[in-house]
This record gives sequence, structure tokens and C-alpha cells, in this order.
Amino acid sequence: MGFGRRAARAAELAGVPGAATELLGFAAALFRAQDRLAAAVAALHLDQPLSGRFEADADRILPLLPSFLAALGAASPPDLAEEAARRRTEAGDVARGRLVQAWERETSTDDFLSRAFLRPYVATVSASGLDVGRRHLPGHCPRCGGAPMLSVRRAAAESEAVARHLLCGLCGEEWPYVRVKCPCCFEEDPGKLPSFQSERHPGVRVEACDTCRRYLKSIDLSVDGRPVPEVDDLASVSIDLWAQQEGYVRIEPGVAGM
Repeated sequence: MGFGRRAARAAELAGVPGAATELLGFAAALFRAQDRLAAAVAALHLDQPLSGRFEADADRILPLLPSFLAALGAASPPDLAEEAARRRTEAGDVARGRLVQAWERETSTDDFLSRAFLRPYVATVSASGLDVGRRHLPGHCPRCGGAPMLSVRRAAAESEAVARHLLCGLCGEEWPYVRVKCPCCFEEDPGKLPSFQSERHPGVRVEACDTCRRYLKSIDLSVDGRPVPEVDDLASVSIDLWAQQEGYVRIEPGVAGM
């Protein structure tokens, strides 16, 4: 799962001059909170196996929510911190219903806190080999059914070509995907699938689709293997702002909800 590794990379990048320091600092705190939550979920699973169906596991997972919200709220921007504090006092059935609703959605909503809480649960149960009880749609994660958050380019084994993988926004799994194909509407015409790069971030590009007007950011690990894709994604948030100004909508937000 590697939440600790992601936290360390976010903290490292936050110290780079010109970086999105506040955003990366928040991400480091988020990953640390998720790391602790994942350990707690794993302990529950060891004590008595979870099912992989959130509705069935919710009563065991919900007691972990207040401490997660407290840890995340302490490092959040004011609006998010206020929302986290409010949710800590919600009735159990309200909190449960909110999480179940987020669980059933095919892509992220503006309910950042629910998705952030669900991520360690999904990552833990899916890594345990359980069949996660969500819909598995084309272009989505074959492990948990989550939507792709990023495209990752890696050197293909025994080849000079670069292989394309998609990174799940829910469980963090990577899976191979066709190099020239939109995972949202499945457009395959190269003329309708432009890509854009910035000199400021040479290892990052926008993979856009002019048919559905959606896009993914792509992180190139074929030349430099140091980046941790979903963390380094945050360091190039200016590319997202440009793509959105051009009328494209990201298929799935990054870890900080952008």
C-alpha cells in the first residue's frame, strides 16, 4: 500500500523551492493518517477477517472514523478542518450512510473526507486478495472498480517501448492499458487524443480526449524512477489548472481532491 512512502515523498517535495508547499504538506499529513488507518484496518482483519463489502464491514470500520478525522483535520485548510470537526460529532447512522454512498459511486464526488477514509480500507482488503464488492466497469480498476486517477509510463520489459499503466484512485492498484485509448469514452482515434506538456514539468503530460473532453495526467517513470506518481502529481498542479482552463475535466481527482 505504501502510505508511509507516499508521506515521505510528499514531505521531500514540499521542501523543494517553487513547489506547491502547502498542498504537499497537507498530502504528507493525509498519507500519514491513512497509514495509521490502514494499520488499524489490517489489525481488524487479522482479528476477524473482513468481507470486502463495505456495507457488511461498516460497523467494524466506523469506530476508526473519529480519530482519522481528528488527525486529518489538524493538518487541513480551515474549511476542511471545520468539516472534519463537524463530522466527528455526526450520528453513527448518518456517518454510515454517507460512507456507503461514497462507496457506491463510480467516480469521486466532492465528498473528499469519505473517499480519503475509504481508501485505506479498500487498499487493505484488496491487497488481502478479497473480491471487493463494487461494480467493475470498462476502463476502471480490475481489482476494486475504482476510476483511474493517473496514467503512468514505465519502461516495458525487454523492449525499448514505454508501457502505459493506469493508477486507481481508490485502491492505488496499477494495471496495463492500451497506449492510445481514452479510458472514459474509449476513443481510439489518435487525432482526437492530444497530449500536452510543460517545460517546467518535463516528466508530466496531459493525456486528453477531444471526444468526451476528459483527461488524465501522465507521469513518466521510464527515464526517472524516483517519482511516486500520485505524490508528484501534486507538484504539477499548474498543469491541471491549464487543462481545466482549456475545457477538459479530469477523470478522477488526485489525492488532495484536485
